[in-house]
Formats: sequence, C-alpha cells, structure tokens
Amino acid sequence: GRALHRKGMDEPKFEDESPDLSRRQSYMYAVDDQLDTSPKLDRKKSIECILDATDIDQSSAPSDLPLLNGELYSYTASEVTLLDPFIGPIPGTLYITNYKIYFKATTSENPSEPALSLEVPLGTIQRVEKIGRSRSRGENSYGLEICCKDMRTIKFAHKQEGHSRRGAYERLQIVAFPTSYGKHVFAYHFKEEYPTDGWQVYDVVDELKRFGCDSQGVPWRISYANNKYELCETYPSVFGVLKKFSDTDLENAAQFRSKGRMPALSWLHPVTHASITRCSQPMIGKLGRRSRDDEAYIQGIIEANKHSKKLYILDARPKINAMANIAMGGGYETDDAYSNIEFHFLDIGNIHVMRESLHKLMDTVFPTIDDNHWLTNLESTHWLDYLKCILNGAVRIVELIEKQKSSVLIHCTDGWDRTAQLSALSMLMLDPYYRTIIGFEVLIEKEWLSFGHKFQQRIGHGDKNGSDDQRAPIFLQFIDCVWQLIRQFPCAFEFNELFLITILDHLYRFGHVVSFLCISFA
Repeated sequence: GRALHRKGMDEPKFEDESPDLSRRQSYMYAVDDQLDTSPKLDRKKSIECILDATDIDQSSAPSDLPLLNGELYSYTASEVTLLDPFIGPIPGTLYITNYKIYFKATTSENPSEPALSLEVPLGTIQRVEKIGRSRSRGENSYGLEICCKDMRTIKFAHKQEGHSRRGAYERLQIVAFPTSYGKHVFAYHFKEEYPTDGWQVYDVVDELKRFGCDSQGVPWRISYANNKYELCETYPSVFGVLKKFSDTDLENAAQFRSKGRMPALSWLHPVTHASITRCSQPMIGKLGRRSRDDEAYIQGIIEANKHSKKLYILDARPKINAMANIAMGGGYETDDAYSNIEFHFLDIGNIHVMRESLHKLMDTVFPTIDDNHWLTNLESTHWLDYLKCILNGAVRIVELIEKQKSSVLIHCTDGWDRTAQLSALSMLMLDPYYRTIIGFEVLIEKEWLSFGHKFQQRIGHGDKNGSDDQRAPIFLQFIDCVWQLIRQFPCAFEFNELFLITILDHLYRFGHVVSFLCISFA
C-alpha cells in the first residue's frame, strides 16, 4: 500500500469484491487494474455522462452496430474473443450501448453466410466479473465473465495489451445497473411507436363489469376507495369489494391485514357467484388480536355465495412459516375467530427456497448437461416439485369453485408472490377468456401488476446487487406452470410457448416494456 501511495495511486478498495475471490486475489486484481495504462474514469464526473452517452460522439457509432430508436452507442472493444462453450473461441469486436452488449465475429466460417453475432440485453445481466490478471499466462485467460438472469454465463477474452477489459468492465458496471446510480433503465428512453397502445389493453372497470360488479343481483361493487393509494399503496386504485360494506368499513378491515391488503375480488363465477378473493395474512400476533371489521367482511364473503355456507381459506405457506410469522405480528385465521371457514395450508416454499432451487437448476442445465445423471440432478433441484405444489394448489381452488360451488380466499404472508401464482393459475383454468392472447395480457396486468407483485425487487432491474435476498423466480414459476398446462391442453389456448418466451424475454431485458419494472401501480 505504501509503495502504491508513493506512485500516487489509491490503495485498492474491496466493497465490490466478488464472494468467489479471496481478499488477496481481489487485492491483486485491483493492483493490476491500477497499473493499467488506460485512462481512469473520474467517477463523479463521468458516471452521468456514461449513462446519458454524452461522453461519446454518436456519429462515431460503427455502421454495423444495429441500434433501436433511442438506443445510444457507448463503447467498443476490439480484438475480443467470445468463448462459446459449444462452438469454441470466436474472435470479433464487442460493442456496448445503453441497451445491450453486441458481439460480432470478425469472419464467418461459411463465406455465403453473415458473420456470427450475439446480442445480450443489459437487463439480463446479473453480475460482471473479471477473470485472470494482466500478467496471466495462457490463451484466453484474461477477460470478463458475464452471468445472466436467463441462465447463460458468457465469457469474453481480451488482449492484455491495450487493457480493453478495463474499459468494458467500467462501462458495464455503470450502464448495466443504472438504478444503482439513480438513473432510469433503457425502457424509459425507448422511442419506438406501435400501432396499438398497450396501456389500453386492460381496463379494470370493464374487467370488473365483466364479472357483473355493480349489476343488480350481484353482491359485489366497484370501489374507488383507493384512488389515492391511501387505503393500500400496493393495491390498484380500483378493485372489487362487497356491496354491503362502505368505504369506511373497508378502511377498518384493511388495518387488520398485513400492508393493508384486505380481501379483494379476483374472480367471480358467472352463475353461482362463488368468488376467488385474495389478501395478506391477518395481524393476529402472539397476543391473539382480533378485528370485528375483518371478521364481518369474511362473513360477508360467505353470505355473498348462496350456493355454499362455507368459505375455504387457503394459506399458501407451510404451517411452520405461518407459525413463525405469529412472533412477528402476523398469523393465520382460525375457526375460533372466523366462523364457517375451512382452513388449509398449501406448503409452498417462500422466495428464498425458490431462489435456491433456481440456482441449482441453472447449474444443472448450463453450460453442460450431465446426461448420465440428468434425472438425478434435476430431481435434486426440486424445481418440478415446487411447480407441482403450485399447480396442485390452483387445481384445489378450481375444484372448490366449480364442483363444490364454494368461495375461496387465498393469501400467503403479504399476498403478492404465491398468492398471485395461485389466483392467476386458477383463473386461467376456470375462465377461457384468460386463455386468449388479450385475456392472458389482462390476467398478468390484473393479478400481477395491479396487485403489487414486486417485479423490480424480484428481478433486480438495473441493480448491481446480484446477491439481494429479495430476488426470486416467482413470475418465472408462474410462466413455467402455464407452459405445463399448454403442454397438456394445447387446444385450450390461443397462444403457445413462443408467447410465453416473448413475455419472459421482455421481463428480463428491460428494453421495451415498462410494466415489469416497478413494484406497484402507485
């Protein structure tokens, strides 16, 4: 450190140290980079310039770099080699924009075909790591490793001469994670125009009227009590509630539910008026608190269905998790406080369990698959076990609604993860409208976006903290469950797996779709 200070260099810092590297290794990498001859970035002055691409003359953008409307060129690294696990090393040029990484091979093996190219939207990047040091020996031992949210790990080898790795690394650490620096992701800069206004696909009032809300003989109404998001900031401004309860009653009932997420209407059977409602856990706590307003509202849901005198409450959590929440002020409904209910736990794991399962699945399928132990390795991830558990819960809801003509109330802890999976899947099975292209878009807007699934935190859009424990593949599991249904009943859907892949593609890339970038409508 003293030697570095004598040379006028800063002592290496370890805030962004990779957990896979020892402190000594991280120190050496930092020393190597500080010995680079390439110009350093003045972070205070340059980060904003890099994010806005004002430090680059856009007229200097390479002619072979395809750009979207609103996309800006940021950086070029020449003499870079893509280390493809299937094809092998591919020499070429690496370009960076405010939307993507674009690699183009120098030549094509077949002169009659265009040179190979690879596009990686910045939104798919989980983390960027350096491999090797400037003194590393061996071919392709010095470069970058880019770990993506879509299960890919992409490696680029750089030449030690010229230190192009440093420039690419610095750029990617900024442009791939703009929200970490208080800037918007690319979707807010995208300027393409479309013939259809996607914001008009879902109209909450029309959807609730399709159920019969506000109609004579239907015990449900359209409520605007949350128009300023004061009743519940993670709920939509308009949602379905029971007619017999005033807005004041709703406010009182919401106070007893976690985050104010009171029972709201998700779906209503057109004949029996059996309902699917969703909410969060009741705030019972260790003292066994009760709420007359919440109990009255639950009783009102039962009375709204003339074909059944019982309400089924399905808690998506394992019982042990629900018990643990009691110590933190939460809990679950019991027949001591709520009459005419039948309560069941569905034993679906929390976000941490699902995140670990996805990590194991990624290790199983990429970059190589062990064919000799494929089934054993797949089973050890428990991914399919969890999908089965979610689908079983949705099927149970459908059977209660359709066969027993009973109403169902769903919740987990806060009601924005497992609850959304169960409500959306059960509605998909019950209502053919949601199995159309437009209907499926409405279903996602309604049950996921408007009711506050935390896409920004679960996906980590533009955030460089790849180890954030709030990230989880909840929506990915839902799409996988839908794919399982399409495989079994392909003629029941207007769309196929291509539509699902397109949705996931836009979920991760944060390029064209603003819908998946936030945590609630508010």
